[in-house]
Amino acid sequence: MWWRIQALLIKEFLSLLKDKKSRFVLIVPPLVQLFLLSYAATYDLNQLPIAIYNEDRGSAARDLIARFNGAPAFREVLRIERQEQIAAAQDSKQVLMVLHIGQSFSRDLLGGRQLAPVQILLDGRDSNTAQIALGYARNVISQFNSDWARQHNQTGPPAELRVRAWFNPNLESRWFIVPGIVGLLTLVVTMTVAALSVAREREQGTFDQLLVTPFTPAEILIGKAIPGLIIGVAEASFSIFMVVFWFQVPLLGSLAALYIGIVLYVFSVIGAGLMISSLSVTQQQGLLGGFLVIVPGVILSGYATPIENMPELVQQLTFVNPLRYFLIIIRGVFLEGLGIADLIDQYWPLALIGLFCLSCAGLLFRKRMY
Repeated sequence: MWWRIQALLIKEFLSLLKDKKSRFVLIVPPLVQLFLLSYAATYDLNQLPIAIYNEDRGSAARDLIARFNGAPAFREVLRIERQEQIAAAQDSKQVLMVLHIGQSFSRDLLGGRQLAPVQILLDGRDSNTAQIALGYARNVISQFNSDWARQHNQTGPPAELRVRAWFNPNLESRWFIVPGIVGLLTLVVTMTVAALSVAREREQGTFDQLLVTPFTPAEILIGKAIPGLIIGVAEASFSIFMVVFWFQVPLLGSLAALYIGIVLYVFSVIGAGLMISSLSVTQQQGLLGGFLVIVPGVILSGYATPIENMPELVQQLTFVNPLRYFLIIIRGVFLEGLGIADLIDQYWPLALIGLFCLSCAGLLFRKRMY
């Protein structure tokens, strides 16, 4: 069986590499998109989940907290009681920002001291969102300063904002954007290769030749899937090389954890692509079907807009999107230094999606053959 599959693999690679259009699709668009999107992509945000760690029970602290809770840009989701809770809240992405008010905040202000520190702890993994949150926080602090100074006949700002960003100390948006582009490009290339594989055979008239060979439907499906897997992993590897050495994004986590995610992600995308290809009669249908999956996949992945800001029903739909899980994997490995054990919850959904899609593709393929 494996000798037959090897012969089919050679045929698949030769048909891809000999076709000028296929070579162009595999090489030129990913390179252009990698550089274009890496330099041009930006984000916006609607709401910011925050936690408040208040060690001061004075009136000034309560006033400042009320201003943050009253600001449309912020939504308090957690009240922290101990220092140790901060790391857990930000590691789990429960909150984007922590407002920390020290024990002497009200006393310093009421005692006439010129500056009373207020600390903002930001999640720097999403640097663009963190910068927006910082701007909103500065506006709230600035308004508090103005009102306090007017009410207490002071000239200078009474509260001083001290900022610390986790995971991305300089809040460089490239650290957040560019790793996500690896997932987008891998999705486009792998989906295109898989969606055209069976449709190309039908359009060129070689599909009937496969039917008279000793290949079983399972062997043909494996022979169609492996080239896409190899091409997808190679595409992701090249993109990661460029991310690390050209765009200078630090890779803090385990390469093994990253490549397990890549293989499972490409596996799930190939399953969806082969399912589309099994239903397609022409390459044009396969290409159109692939892009009908790619566009919603990108929108529902959390790459362009935060999943938390989507309607509840739409959030449920994102759980069947492979890109959603891969973005968590690649950003977690790059920025947080996550390992294999930390990403188990992202691996098994990808494997499940891949097995389901590949099984459906096999059933459709068998039905089309007979």
